[in-house]
Amino acid sequence: MRCSIRLCFKTSLAIILLWFFIILKVPEEIEDVQNVVMRHSSKKKPRSLEDWQTITSKYLEKIHQRRKTWLTVGITSVSRQGQGGLLDTLASLYHASSIAEQKRITVLVHLADSNSSWLRKTVLHISSLYSSQILAGQLLLIHAPSDAYPTVNHDQNELPQGQMYSKQNVDHAFLVSFATKLSTYFLLIEDDVFCAPNFVTHIHSKVINRKPHTWVLLEFSNMGFLGKLFHNRDLPLLARFLLLFHKERPLDWLIPHFRILLDQPNTILCRPFLFYHRLARFTLENKTFTAQEKSPHSPDVLPGAVFTDMRHSGVHSPQEAYALDESFFWTYNVTTGNYWIVILNHPANLNRVQIRTGSIMDGKHILKKGQVELGYQPEGEPPNCTHFTLLGRLVQGQMDQIILKSTGYQVSCVKLTVNANQAGGLMIRHIYLWEGDALNGAADQS
Repeated sequence: MRCSIRLCFKTSLAIILLWFFIILKVPEEIEDVQNVVMRHSSKKKPRSLEDWQTITSKYLEKIHQRRKTWLTVGITSVSRQGQGGLLDTLASLYHASSIAEQKRITVLVHLADSNSSWLRKTVLHISSLYSSQILAGQLLLIHAPSDAYPTVNHDQNELPQGQMYSKQNVDHAFLVSFATKLSTYFLLIEDDVFCAPNFVTHIHSKVINRKPHTWVLLEFSNMGFLGKLFHNRDLPLLARFLLLFHKERPLDWLIPHFRILLDQPNTILCRPFLFYHRLARFTLENKTFTAQEKSPHSPDVLPGAVFTDMRHSGVHSPQEAYALDESFFWTYNVTTGNYWIVILNHPANLNRVQIRTGSIMDGKHILKKGQVELGYQPEGEPPNCTHFTLLGRLVQGQMDQIILKSTGYQVSCVKLTVNANQAGGLMIRHIYLWEGDALNGAADQS
């Protein structure tokens, strides 16, 4: 059994390399990529292993001559109905990295889904958005065809619940095996995350500070297998480990066990955490929400439009501060009078407002001086409130305020205003609203 796994692994790796070679050399003919993949996968008499190894060695030699970076960021992605998490993740990753930082990293994406339509659309989208990174060798796309998987059903829609982690383990075995010689370090993230600004510099600083102490795994998130940093020299062993036990345990269990086997008994968490899951999506304008079910003490989802005059990128947008997930709004160098405002579609009777700014772990990037106002009587197009009442001022960048009935009645706007110039980054983690009389106790300090 082990021999067959190794043979499949070697063969599939060669197919991966050949497919990416075609993508890289002929970006203008990307329409034909999927046909090439299917043709190689469906042949009754595939190339001999020796032929594949020749192609592989020649391509690896060319890749290694082009560039070897300090860090490879590895992502495995599969299709999810109605979601474009991979494109959002890539956008966040590149927006969070300076030009100098991008030259130090290679982004490796394993498109681990057999859905030919999704593969084609994803390759087309990525190649159109990031053609310069692909041609510079900064972004690599790979795909392992389904027949290369050892006794694993490749179709996500047909997988039993108990076998989901088996395919995920093999997906990541292909990913880390390909990444072995691309760089010095390897960072594993997921395809539904936001990256903190300048995460490459933060990781480099942590690695330098760890010397001369040895380590196997540094963790820049405490969630699952997100944000795990390895030495590339350990990746071949990790790939074999994942293949050997792919049916036994999920990935987020195997990685800590791998760390222990390599003689690092304790977790090394590096704060502040640099990666955040995007757990939910909603569109304020269309009142379409796909969030987790609301518990009795959860904030209410009140449809509305978000506006700000603060400078921002297209990734960490103002709307992210009003989301019921772990995303956030990030901006730079705010000045007195800058504001963030949500204008509700319908007036609401509010009884609580919670504002959280700054990193959750170290408290940096808070709004040092700011206040919250409640607005009434919206007019104009787009509408804006004509009358505001001061709710209170932030204390150390935070607020959690119960609202009197007289003040919270028929509120149409909630406005966060900057009261002093502030250089550097500002992170608004969330602005939560509660409606009606659902909460009568003291506000929790989450």
